[in-house]
Amino acid sequence: MNTPFDDDENGLRYAEYVLGVLDPPERAAVERELAGSEEAQRAVAFWQQRLTPMTETLPHITPSAEVWTGIRRALGWDTQAASQARRFWSNARPWQWISLAASIVAIAFAVLLLRGPVRESGHLMVSTIRQNGVTDWTATVDLDRRQVILVPAATTAIPSGRSTQLWLIPAGQSPISVGVFAPGATNVLPLNATLLARIAATAILAVSVEPPGGSPTGQPTGPVIATGPLNGVPGASGSG
Repeated sequence: MNTPFDDDENGLRYAEYVLGVLDPPERAAVERELAGSEEAQRAVAFWQQRLTPMTETLPHITPSAEVWTGIRRALGWDTQAASQARRFWSNARPWQWISLAASIVAIAFAVLLLRGPVRESGHLMVSTIRQNGVTDWTATVDLDRRQVILVPAATTAIPSGRSTQLWLIPAGQSPISVGVFAPGATNVLPLNATLLARIAATAILAVSVEPPGGSPTGQPTGPVIATGPLNGVPGASGSG
């Protein structure tokens, strides 16, 4: 199978980046690659395309009362069990096992996907949307599926009661709204005919902070907090 990266180990590193399981130094290294490497952009776009749609099928799970009890004990809010909780959470071994299990699951999941079927053709573009040099979101524009997959790369503080809105800014033209999105979650935003007609490698994606529900004027009214150029990703698919 042809993939947008040269070896499985490197490919899994990009998959772990999309899954959010890399350590901070490793994540920062991938983000540096994204800033200047089309190969890295292709790899991240590939994994976003494969992994993100699967999150739409996950059921909503409400944490049980035991989870909140455990959190209260870990924070020392439950004085009767605080001593026992401190002994448990101060022990590094549980964290080691949890980390190891999460890594194994993530890598196994990525390997299975790597061996799975891939679309025969695809037209993808990617954008690293940054604020003051820090990546806040990565965006994959899937022209075949007419959608943008927006994945948070950092925790971005948004004022209470405000919305985040994604904009496409074609070169020399006014911004066009892509849609309002949840800043801390993976979002899949549809692309209408107007947006598709204006997407090009010279365009920019931008995020602004708007009133609840989005801009009332059709143009950004609040501060633009992050921007990123669109980059073409030729041949971001392969055949199994």
